[in-house]
Amino acid sequence: MSESRAGEPIGRVVIVGGGSAGWMTAAALGRMVGNRISVTLVESDEIGIVGVGEATIPPLQEYNLALGIREDEFLASTQGTFKLGIQFVNWGQVGDSYVHPFGNYRDPLQGMQFHQLWLRQKLDPTTFPDPGSLDDYSMAVVAAKKGRFSPPAGDRNSALSMLSYAYHMDASLYAKCLRGYAEAHNVKRVEGKIATVEQEPLNGNIAAVALEDGRRVEGDFFVDCSGFRSLLLGQTLGVPYRNWQHWLPCDSAYAVPTASNGPPTPYTRATAGASGWRWRIPLQHRVGNGHVFSSSHIDQDVALRELIDGLDAAPIGEPRLLKFTAGRRERMWERNCVAIGLASGFIEPLESTSIHLIQQAVFRLMALFPDKGFNPAETAKFNSLLIEEYEYIRDFIVLHYKATQRDDSDFWNYCRTMDIPERLAEQIELWRGRGRIFRPGYSLFTEVSWIAVLAGQNVMPEAVDPLIAVIPPEANRQILADTRQVIARAADAMPRHEDYIRQYCAAPG
Repeated sequence: MSESRAGEPIGRVVIVGGGSAGWMTAAALGRMVGNRISVTLVESDEIGIVGVGEATIPPLQEYNLALGIREDEFLASTQGTFKLGIQFVNWGQVGDSYVHPFGNYRDPLQGMQFHQLWLRQKLDPTTFPDPGSLDDYSMAVVAAKKGRFSPPAGDRNSALSMLSYAYHMDASLYAKCLRGYAEAHNVKRVEGKIATVEQEPLNGNIAAVALEDGRRVEGDFFVDCSGFRSLLLGQTLGVPYRNWQHWLPCDSAYAVPTASNGPPTPYTRATAGASGWRWRIPLQHRVGNGHVFSSSHIDQDVALRELIDGLDAAPIGEPRLLKFTAGRRERMWERNCVAIGLASGFIEPLESTSIHLIQQAVFRLMALFPDKGFNPAETAKFNSLLIEEYEYIRDFIVLHYKATQRDDSDFWNYCRTMDIPERLAEQIELWRGRGRIFRPGYSLFTEVSWIAVLAGQNVMPEAVDPLIAVIPPEANRQILADTRQVIARAADAMPRHEDYIRQYCAAPG
């Protein structure tokens, strides 16, 4: 990393690995610099991709928009559907159900967050009638439960302005689409299996990757998208892995597709079991299913049987087993190599954040794109931003396991009683006091997300914000009743999800 090369532009970027991470990176680089920098992606058809996650979160809209990808074409080509939130079943107690919505509750009233009005009635049954579930006050949740979908409205006076949304998609089809996009923007694909990685003798920078057939692919800057192997950052440059399994004990997942047995729901479902949880993700042409579990608490064969027994249609493929360890690399950028995707870390698919972390890394890379001097301050900034993102997301995922009352298995007893990161413990205690939530830093998850999970899993505050007294009790009751009514009517007027897909973005054939 010589100072003498500062200011000398990067001429050759080499991406190692395809899949979502590789092709999302390649597409963005092709769009931004493909007309002046050589971008090459090396992948082998012999090496499979993980491809488990097929659910996304709203920020993916920003990535597609940045590339100029039309939403209707994207959904049609990936067999995609819309996602208004995630339904969590059996997480607080067996029999419980709530939805983590995309979007907002009603706007604050006289400076008071809307959920404080709901809490006021929930915590004082002698004065107020039962306000019901917090789900009833979310436009996204009510629409999702009714199987309805419509884009958000720009008019703040419309209940539809509270909506946001994401997508369910076939991740392998998305990678295929992005490959076509990248190649149209001057990205070169090289098919081959990497045999060795060559380093410069003086500074340890990566110089080239050598393929099994003897070809060499040289580069100035390398992007490691090699998945869990972390061929460049982990194996070659030796950046250690920080293990988070003591907070996130699930380390395995089975995935299997099934045929659709009805209209696709506009939400993902996560159903907690005795030693993990199962996902259900509806696409246009099939349903993605999986079982994430802790191998320390359940045998693999039993985990597979639980997945198969819980399916609502017959499998149309063979189950695939994925092994992982939750955590992250100590650094995501080292010398002339940056890792994106699984090569840099993995949390777990509970809140569909894997593709978001790829997107964030790509955007940060474009904002801090280096020259051959590889300025240490810029590298350090990239690392600090990504580490912060990983840890904020980690804390939110850990919350789901910690905030439970389940005591029906060793797995849940461990999760309920485990020590948790200090920042997360402080967030929970602040909520337990007067229902206050502050979005930490630049965290992905908003106050609405935290409130939905905490309230949905029966973690209730001892009291409410004392300033809520400025709203008279009768006004409090009326606001809640009116909000429920307005949202229910708006949801009933929305198109059915399957009808909207058929009209707007149906896959060909």
